[in-house]
Amino acid sequence: MFERWLHPTDARLELPRPDPGPQGAVLRSKLMLDLEFAEHSDDGRSRDHNEDYLGHYAPPSPSENRRGWLFVLADGVGGQESGEVASMTAVESLVSGYQKSPIHEPLTAVLPKLVQEANHRVYLAGAGRRAGAASIATTLVACGVRFDRAVVAHAGDSRCYLIRRGEVTQLTRDHTVVNDQLRLGILTAKQAAAATTRNLLSRSLGNDLFVNVDVSDHLLMAGDVLLLCSDGMHNSVTPADMTSVIRRTTPLDAAAKSLVTLANERDGSDNISIQLIRIRAVERVGMYRGRLYKLS
Repeated sequence: MFERWLHPTDARLELPRPDPGPQGAVLRSKLMLDLEFAEHSDDGRSRDHNEDYLGHYAPPSPSENRRGWLFVLADGVGGQESGEVASMTAVESLVSGYQKSPIHEPLTAVLPKLVQEANHRVYLAGAGRRAGAASIATTLVACGVRFDRAVVAHAGDSRCYLIRRGEVTQLTRDHTVVNDQLRLGILTAKQAAAATTRNLLSRSLGNDLFVNVDVSDHLLMAGDVLLLCSDGMHNSVTPADMTSVIRRTTPLDAAAKSLVTLANERDGSDNISIQLIRIRAVERVGMYRGRLYKLS
């Protein structure tokens, strides 16, 4: 089990404070985009190790603020060897690539390219294994937050939700065979819920040289909460549970732990991971002839 969290940024302080140690990190800088971040991951009650992996990028200085933040969660595909290698490879590839990406390039262009690069690295990691070994694969959901926008890129069934004024909106769709059949009208909702293959993925990183990545762009408002999670969470905790816990639990790290505990109580048969991002303030921007400008 591991956990990390970032406490709220503070616009009154200009210099980042030192890392207090392995239990957490504090970042306070002069940011117009003000957010609080927490994450938590647990083996679950039935697994002997964790194949989920979490990562993030936080602007290290005011000069990097325009790059924005990045949050990434991956869930190594169950039933295949070394799922933890696939998830770690994907997340670390994405975070590393994000730090080197052009600072003015739109996130809607940056994230799909980074997911493709992560897919390629996972594919090569699987191909380089011993002869006869199974391939490795992972789901992935990434959320880039810059100015007043959140851009979500994903493949697989790890999810991203937006919680606004108590209402929950799922920003991703599960890439599973059953969900694809449901969308096409092949199955009814009742049949889909009862299907024994409902967790069979139709899309993930590492299976092929290229992966189809879903990307969406969303306007953010102060007070919004973004929630990224693996299926160990969303298979047992409802959206209503999520907003209820977050509403009554002010510190995000406590809310993350409470939701993981609830998932374990309800099921706990899988690894459980969650990232929570609370937007405290946004910077409204517009675009004119390819240049950003601040809106009053």
